[in-house]
Amino acid sequence: MMEMRTEAAARDPDAAERLAARFPIKLFERYGPVVAGTLAIGDELDAAPLIARLAAQGARIVLPRVEGGGEMTFRDASPATLEKGPFGLTQPSASAEIVRPNLVLAPLLAFDARGRRLGYGKGHYDRAVTKLRATGRIFYLGLAYAQQQVDAIPVERHDLLLDWVETPLNSIPLFLGRAVAR
Repeated sequence: MMEMRTEAAARDPDAAERLAARFPIKLFERYGPVVAGTLAIGDELDAAPLIARLAAQGARIVLPRVEGGGEMTFRDASPATLEKGPFGLTQPSASAEIVRPNLVLAPLLAFDARGRRLGYGKGHYDRAVTKLRATGRIFYLGLAYAQQQVDAIPVERHDLLLDWVETPLNSIPLFLGRAVAR
């Protein structure tokens, strides 16, 4: 799956800009105003152009931070707070304000039509989004190259389904509101 993503990234260097330009702002209007973005690691689809577009629309941008013990929080993404973190992440510092997002943009290795997401196997997003859902509405959106869609993703009981996937080519609404991939 990593090779597939690397190949997609090499073939489509303008993918991030196209995704940002065609992103349905209605999703931000409905699920904002606080958006948890992500800064690309390696050949992940770069969310930076989309984050800039959403910020221009009034979004408050937060980024994930991996805390001690593997918990992931979302913190204010002011440039002055950013630092290097584990797994190659650029993340907010521990002193940055924790903020609850309503719209969570997630990177991935692959996804399927049922909304199952393959990440890196540590479960950070699954645990963080589960915790957020316990306190209110969250819209969980994967960002991917279209080539990252596969027939089926193996899941475990704790794996969450995405609500939507956005690619440079299309929007893929999934099983909205379902929390557990069974």
